[in-house]
Amino acid sequence: MGKRVALVYGVTVYALFGLTWAYFIGFVGDFVVPKSVDTGPVGSTVEALAIDLGLLALFFAHHSVMARARAKRVLEWLLPPAVERSSYVLVSCLALALVMWQWRALPAVVWQLEGAARVAVLVVFGAGVVTSLVASHLLDGLELFGVRQVLAYFRGRAVPQAPLRLPGLYRLVRHPLMTGMIMTFWAAPMMSEGRLLLAVVMTGYIVLAVKLLEERDLRRTFGAEYERYQREVPMLLPVKLPRRSS
Repeated sequence: MGKRVALVYGVTVYALFGLTWAYFIGFVGDFVVPKSVDTGPVGSTVEALAIDLGLLALFFAHHSVMARARAKRVLEWLLPPAVERSSYVLVSCLALALVMWQWRALPAVVWQLEGAARVAVLVVFGAGVVTSLVASHLLDGLELFGVRQVLAYFRGRAVPQAPLRLPGLYRLVRHPLMTGMIMTFWAAPMMSEGRLLLAVVMTGYIVLAVKLLEERDLRRTFGAEYERYQREVPMLLPVKLPRRSS
């Protein structure tokens, strides 16, 4: 792949991610976008559950496989290393778009808030969106989404291994991007069965994937420095739980 083609590819994927993420916020919050978590086809509960859970399973499978070091090494045989991250982001966008496109609504209301409670929950929703966006760019958003790599490839430079940096939100929780996402899933003034399903399954996956996969890779990369960080800073909630004595 030529350097100019790689650069255009990486920047285009970055723009596509921005559009997909913006649509996903509207999809979860049920505003602005034409199809949300509570609109679209409505079938039987069993059919809707089967389709929605299947879509989420496909989305999770991509994240669990492509984000791992072994999968990255396999991709390096097929693609230039400079576009590996952009390709991961592209598949993420397509997988998320498939979830939103084929999602089956479960519109029955679990709870509905009014007045001050509704306003407070919407504020939490907005805070979750902002937290995710800020957290994704506090370290190096361009590298996270693959732009830094294609820029370096275009200029004939290497991207150095970044040290463990802990700016801002990362001193409160180890994974503030995920914390923000969980806030957006649960901050619902009107919680339908469909959104509850999305919130429960997404939250469960985030907790398991971060604890069992992401943090394992981070320990391998940063060693004792990250292990010390794990002991000092909570994973997702800015509350330190007491450790059980041995």
